[in-house]
Amino acid sequence: MGLEILIPLAPFIMVLGIIWLVNNRKLEEKRIAATAEASSEKAAQYASRVTELEQRVQVLERIVTDRGYDIATQIEALRDQRKVDDQGTGIPLEVKQGEKAQ
Repeated sequence: MGLEILIPLAPFIMVLGIIWLVNNRKLEEKRIAATAEASSEKAAQYASRVTELEQRVQVLERIVTDRGYDIATQIEALRDQRKVDDQGTGIPLEVKQGEKAQ
Protein backbone atom coordinates (compact mmCIF):
# COMPACT_ATOMS: atom_id res chain seq x y z
CA MET A 1 0.00 0.00 0.00
CA GLY A 2 2.88 2.43 0.76
CA LEU A 3 4.53 1.69 -2.57
CA GLU A 4 1.32 2.51 -4.41
CA ILE A 5 1.45 6.08 -3.01
CA LEU A 6 5.15 6.62 -3.76
CA ILE A 7 5.03 5.59 -7.43
CA PRO A 8 2.84 8.51 -8.59
CA LEU A 9 4.84 10.92 -6.36
CA ALA A 10 8.26 9.75 -7.61
CA PRO A 11 8.60 12.40 -10.38
CA PHE A 12 7.74 15.19 -7.92
CA ILE A 13 10.18 13.86 -5.33
CA MET A 14 12.91 13.68 -7.98
CA VAL A 15 12.24 17.28 -9.07
CA LEU A 16 12.38 18.47 -5.46
CA GLY A 17 15.65 16.56 -4.96
CA ILE A 18 17.16 18.13 -8.09
CA ILE A 19 16.09 21.63 -6.98
CA TRP A 20 17.59 21.03 -3.54
CA LEU A 21 20.89 19.82 -5.03
CA VAL A 22 21.11 22.80 -7.41
CA ASN A 23 20.43 25.27 -4.60
CA ASN A 24 23.03 23.63 -2.36
CA ARG A 25 25.60 23.80 -5.15
CA LYS A 26 24.91 27.52 -5.70
CA LEU A 27 25.21 28.23 -1.97
CA GLU A 28 28.49 26.32 -1.81
CA GLU A 29 29.85 28.27 -4.80
CA LYS A 30 28.92 31.55 -3.10
CA ARG A 31 30.60 30.44 0.12
CA ILE A 32 33.76 29.48 -1.75
CA ALA A 33 33.77 32.81 -3.63
CA ALA A 34 33.36 34.75 -0.37
CA THR A 35 36.18 32.80 1.26
CA ALA A 36 38.43 33.37 -1.76
CA GLU A 37 37.70 37.10 -1.73
CA ALA A 38 38.45 37.38 2.00
CA SER A 39 41.65 35.40 1.52
CA SER A 40 42.80 37.60 -1.35
CA GLU A 41 42.12 40.74 0.71
CA LYS A 42 44.21 39.38 3.58
CA ALA A 43 46.97 38.38 1.17
CA ALA A 44 47.00 41.92 -0.25
CA GLN A 45 47.17 43.38 3.27
CA TYR A 46 50.05 41.07 4.18
CA ALA A 47 51.88 41.91 0.96
CA SER A 48 51.45 45.61 1.68
CA ARG A 49 52.74 45.16 5.22
CA VAL A 50 55.72 43.11 4.01
CA THR A 51 56.57 45.81 1.48
CA GLU A 52 56.36 48.47 4.19
CA LEU A 53 58.63 46.47 6.50
CA GLU A 54 61.13 45.84 3.69
CA GLN A 55 61.29 49.58 3.05
CA ARG A 56 61.88 50.26 6.73
CA VAL A 57 64.68 47.70 6.85
CA GLN A 58 66.27 49.30 3.79
CA VAL A 59 66.17 52.70 5.51
CA LEU A 60 67.77 51.22 8.62
CA GLU A 61 70.45 49.54 6.52
CA ARG A 62 71.20 52.85 4.82
CA ILE A 63 71.43 54.64 8.15
CA VAL A 64 73.81 52.06 9.54
CA THR A 65 76.03 51.80 6.49
CA ASP A 66 75.99 55.40 5.25
CA ARG A 67 76.59 57.25 8.48
CA GLY A 68 79.14 54.92 10.03
CA TYR A 69 77.40 54.71 13.39
CA ASP A 70 79.01 52.87 16.22
CA ILE A 71 76.44 50.08 16.47
CA ALA A 72 77.70 48.60 19.73
CA THR A 73 77.39 51.96 21.49
CA GLN A 74 73.87 52.44 20.17
CA ILE A 75 72.80 48.96 21.26
CA GLU A 76 74.13 49.57 24.75
CA ALA A 77 72.31 52.91 24.87
CA LEU A 78 69.08 51.15 23.94
CA ARG A 79 69.65 48.52 26.61
CA ASP A 80 70.24 51.24 29.20
CA GLN A 81 67.03 52.97 28.13
CA ARG A 82 65.07 49.70 28.31
CA LYS A 83 66.41 49.11 31.82
CA VAL A 84 65.18 52.56 32.87
CA ASP A 85 61.80 51.93 31.25
CA ASP A 86 61.49 48.53 32.96
CA GLN A 87 62.12 50.09 36.35
CA GLY A 88 59.32 52.55 35.71
CA THR A 89 61.32 55.64 36.58
CA GLY A 90 63.02 58.30 34.59
CA ILE A 91 66.19 58.18 36.67
CA PRO A 92 68.09 54.91 36.96
CA LEU A 93 69.13 54.47 40.55
CA GLU A 94 71.11 51.50 41.68
CA VAL A 95 71.42 52.25 45.35
CA LYS A 96 72.06 49.07 47.28
CA GLN A 97 72.68 50.62 50.70
CA GLY A 98 71.02 53.45 52.55
CA GLU A 99 72.70 56.74 53.45
CA LYS A 100 75.57 56.62 55.90
CA ALA A 101 75.60 59.11 58.72
CA GLN A 102 78.91 60.88 59.28
